[in-house]
Amino acid sequence: MENTYAQQLFSMIQSSPTSFHAVRSICRRLEQEGFQELLERDAWNLSPGGRYYLTRNQSSVLAFAVPQGNYENFQIVASHSDSPTFKLKEHAAMGVNGHYTMLNTERYGGMLYSTWLDRPLSIAGRVMVRRQDGISSQLIQFDRDLVLIPNLAIHMNRAANEGVAMNPQVDLLPLFGDERAKDSLCQLVAEECSVQPQEIVGSDLYLYNRCAPSIWGANREYLSCPQLDDLECVFASLEAFLSSQPSRSIKVCAVFDNEEVGSSTKQGAASTFLYDTLQRVNWSLGGTMEDYHRAVASSFMVSADNAHAQHPNHPEKTDSTNCVYLNEGVVVKHNANQKYTTDGVSAAVFQSLCERASVPVQHFANRSDIPGGSTLGNLSTLQVPMNTVDIGLAQLAMHSSYETAGVKDLEYLVRALREFYSSTVTMVSDGSCRIEKQQPQA
Repeated sequence: MENTYAQQLFSMIQSSPTSFHAVRSICRRLEQEGFQELLERDAWNLSPGGRYYLTRNQSSVLAFAVPQGNYENFQIVASHSDSPTFKLKEHAAMGVNGHYTMLNTERYGGMLYSTWLDRPLSIAGRVMVRRQDGISSQLIQFDRDLVLIPNLAIHMNRAANEGVAMNPQVDLLPLFGDERAKDSLCQLVAEECSVQPQEIVGSDLYLYNRCAPSIWGANREYLSCPQLDDLECVFASLEAFLSSQPSRSIKVCAVFDNEEVGSSTKQGAASTFLYDTLQRVNWSLGGTMEDYHRAVASSFMVSADNAHAQHPNHPEKTDSTNCVYLNEGVVVKHNANQKYTTDGVSAAVFQSLCERASVPVQHFANRSDIPGGSTLGNLSTLQVPMNTVDIGLAQLAMHSSYETAGVKDLEYLVRALREFYSSTVTMVSDGSCRIEKQQPQA
């Protein structure tokens, strides 16, 4: 099962070079499982036992399953669809001395620059096409090595191995072709869309890493591929959501875009997307505003975004007693300043669920002199306040273009989240909860 999940993850990642493609992959899986698409602009008519999904900006998706009887609360797993990369600027093609064509890009999110150099890259994203009755969007993915960011030879930069700052406008622009490529980008994009160049009126195009995923190590215990942060958690949460048992909760699988740039967009975790959806679900099922607030007060969220494993060459970079390792279990993340939302209550709830699923748990905290980043939980709860735990899987080289995690951990996370979705976590009072499983029908 471990390798089966890994191969399924690889398949998803290879078809998801951008957040748009990741959400399309999720939606296709949901439709195969019988979920009905909703549009935010339409009136909703939801039914007990119904299963639905909706998207915003084509790059965020919320899927939810309504129980047959009255629902008690919402149980949510949130992850994110985006990863650090480079976005093509509007006028991208740049000639160099009449011999080369470069592409003008800007960074999206914070990445390890050096990991993008000297490896096969390509282009993918969303293209806006003029139609007779308006404009439509089309996703493209060039399935070939198309560009490369060349390093400067050691002979021309003798200090290269001593730690040299890289300028993204100088050192990180990809080589697209010789002088003949100057006017070919739009033509190539048009051919990929099967339209004429003049019909293309806009785009959101990004670079993506073409290196194949790999399972490796003396005992094949590690997996490496692009975009583990955070498509690994996306895959695990969707798998758990679809394979979970009925409960008395409205189960929600939430995948937000733009986490890597702060989430402050209409489709990010800090937006009203989750709030709007939960409100409308409650109204469509006949609930009042009082019912909504009562349900939210008894709800629980798992914010799933990967964690930093102790680096084998730099153990000094991690906390001495709260460091985590590959293949040793799901990670609960803590931060006194609430960069992570985990507190004593939410950690206890999640650890109890993991015990029920026979899943090992690790605890992570940054060194007190090294600040960490924030994630989805503390942003989404600004709109929908509920008990939340921040978790993830241990990985190496976070924000590299090629990241590494443990094969066993992926199965651990699926099992833990399946247990969460199959249970009803009810907040019976402030600081106290009950965890129950619905008895199977005779």
